[in-house]
Amino acid sequence: MQTRFDALIIGAGPAGSSAAILLATAGWRVAIIEKQAFPRRKVCGECVAASNLPLLEALGIGVDFAAQAGPELKRVAVMHGTRSVCADLPPAADVRYPWGRALGRETLDTLLLARAQAVGATVLQPWSVQKLSGAAGSHHCTVREEAGGRPKLLHAPVAILAHGSWEPLPEERAAQRQARRGSDLLAFKANFSGSHLAEGLLPVLAFDGGYGGMVLGDGGLLTLACCIRADRLDALRQAAPGQPAGDVVEDMLKRQCQGVAEALEGAVRCGSWLASGPLHPGVRLRDDDEVFRIGNAAGEAHPIIGEGMSMALQSAWLLCSHLEAARPRRGAGGLALWQREARQRYSAEWRRQFAPRLRMAAGLAHLAMRPLGATALMATLQRLPSLLTRGAIWCGKTRGIADGNTLGVGLQRLPQATALPALHRPLPGEQP
Repeated sequence: MQTRFDALIIGAGPAGSSAAILLATAGWRVAIIEKQAFPRRKVCGECVAASNLPLLEALGIGVDFAAQAGPELKRVAVMHGTRSVCADLPPAADVRYPWGRALGRETLDTLLLARAQAVGATVLQPWSVQKLSGAAGSHHCTVREEAGGRPKLLHAPVAILAHGSWEPLPEERAAQRQARRGSDLLAFKANFSGSHLAEGLLPVLAFDGGYGGMVLGDGGLLTLACCIRADRLDALRQAAPGQPAGDVVEDMLKRQCQGVAEALEGAVRCGSWLASGPLHPGVRLRDDDEVFRIGNAAGEAHPIIGEGMSMALQSAWLLCSHLEAARPRRGAGGLALWQREARQRYSAEWRRQFAPRLRMAAGLAHLAMRPLGATALMATLQRLPSLLTRGAIWCGKTRGIADGNTLGVGLQRLPQATALPALHRPLPGEQP
């Protein structure tokens, strides 16, 4: 088994697999470590904004995505109680890909990971990370196959964290074991066949204690996803003793959003409700990091604006574009300096691109979760429905961080295979 690589990527979701594709295509020796077997369902709204479609094309899965994704999303709505406000979504700046679409994570993640493997990335799945140690320029990662067996030690000068926000590394788990708070947001998702949601409509749901959304994806399946405060869920479950949490959430959504009840009338749920969390929206980039972070490992917006997939895909491209800006220097100090320079540039650009989305998402989420806030929001939108169209632009749904031409240049300029042997230094006592 190969144990020495140029980069170790932890997590094979859209962020991790995209980074693996970009680096492996440029000649890097990449290992991607994923503890879940694919395909697998995952709590996610599943919308892919039009701003990401040029990137999916550059990653090599554009044709497959177009063949399998749900209908083009051309309208947006906000639903609260018996009221609903609709508006047109703005077309994307790239005329080749004007509209976003939805694709189940079990399909999208599998497409991206298969592409990473096809372009040369080593895929360790299902394997889990036991420990990540070392520093920039010399990382050591202990991994173990989920089915059992002896741990393996992997080495690489570059480590990229791309794991989910509620799937921390072993050394980060203690920080997450805090007392549960009533304000914690728990995420739920279910799929339904035979729904009555209008094709091309993307509704956002506002209800007491949470928010959510609906979309038609591949195979005509409707995805219903939401986030709800833990104390609100506890109160709902106390009022319906013995009923599963997902069923309680579904009944509440039908009561509090007439649009949900209408869309699900006569529909059949496919499989069980999925749940995860708690969510902790915010920025996770740190100035003292020895690793790189992309996707939710870098930062997470409230899902109300549906930009999680965009931030995953685009942050992967953004990091890879910065890894080439300063050439690696020989020796441990040179490698660490190269990564520090790349990390500083990447962090600054990440914040410039994504921090406004986090702020907008937080503001909308807190309005939607509060009865008075949601009432005021609906009153404003009924007077000015064009705010929904403008809001989609402000959230970054029409313009990605790179157009097709920039994507091509970025791929060509990444460090090529001829430069990579300088990244590999034998460990003490090891033969080069």
